[in-house]
Amino acid sequence: MTTTTAPVKPSSARPMGRLLGIEDRPAWQERPNAAVKGTKAGTVIVVLLLILIPLYTIVLTSLSSQGTINSAGGMVVWPHGLTLAAYREVIDGGVVGRALLISFAITIVGTAFSMAVTILAAYGMSRSGSFGHKTILWLMMVTMFFNGGIIPLFLVVSALGGYDQYWALIAPSAVSVFNVIVMRSFFANTAQDLIESARIDGAGDWRILWQIVLPTSRAVTAVIALFYAVGYWNSWFNIMLFMPSDSSKWPLQMVLYDYLTQNSEMTQSAAAGFQGAVPTLALQMAVVTITIIPVLIVYPFVQKHFTKGLLLGAIKG
Repeated sequence: MTTTTAPVKPSSARPMGRLLGIEDRPAWQERPNAAVKGTKAGTVIVVLLLILIPLYTIVLTSLSSQGTINSAGGMVVWPHGLTLAAYREVIDGGVVGRALLISFAITIVGTAFSMAVTILAAYGMSRSGSFGHKTILWLMMVTMFFNGGIIPLFLVVSALGGYDQYWALIAPSAVSVFNVIVMRSFFANTAQDLIESARIDGAGDWRILWQIVLPTSRAVTAVIALFYAVGYWNSWFNIMLFMPSDSSKWPLQMVLYDYLTQNSEMTQSAAAGFQGAVPTLALQMAVVTITIIPVLIVYPFVQKHFTKGLLLGAIKG
């Protein structure tokens, strides 16, 4: 008589970690130990110091007198003899005030125009039934890697009458293909059931865009608007290219360039007009501070949208 043995089944016992109440998780999901936490905190502190220390010295130098700057040998680190003379001179001179208003106008108008074009282009290419949306998208992506260059840009804008005109500071850089792609990816996966329901109810594309897509895409819209606004605010090359001669039309960035690098008559006359009480370096740092302040004011209100708007919009679709 032969006996047969049944095949041994694999043990169904749980791993030792589960028996001890410990979940099996990937290494990147484990809670960091004290060394990792300390390293992360130290890195964040170092990055903050690298950002805040130069900003601190710029502001402090703009508030310092000539004697304090001379004793420091340049940029001031320790406060002494603080004064607002440089800011009073910059504001009373009228040059920076006028340039500040011009920069605000260019930033507001340019951001509004760029957002309008970007939203319309992104929405059109996000609809699968729109005519030639894939071809247009590929053609736009080609411009991210190839362009005509500076000389053709200057010739085209000049031939269109843009030399020494404000629209030349907006139109050539009005649309960023990267921003269009990010917004298109977000629009393509936003509230599809609502869009289909609205179409069944007879809503057109304009109504769907303004009443459904944009209200559900506030995060990515705020981030893209911030990118455009900062780009227009910091723009300098187009000013030098299309508006180099008439200083009365210069935005703030061109005035800042003139203050910092040229040591022009504008800076020298401003310092001399205050009977030597305002050092040139303090005037320069005051203009730098005035240029930085608007971005520092706006950024905290948009910062909360970065993760949801930019990162999520970039990986959708």
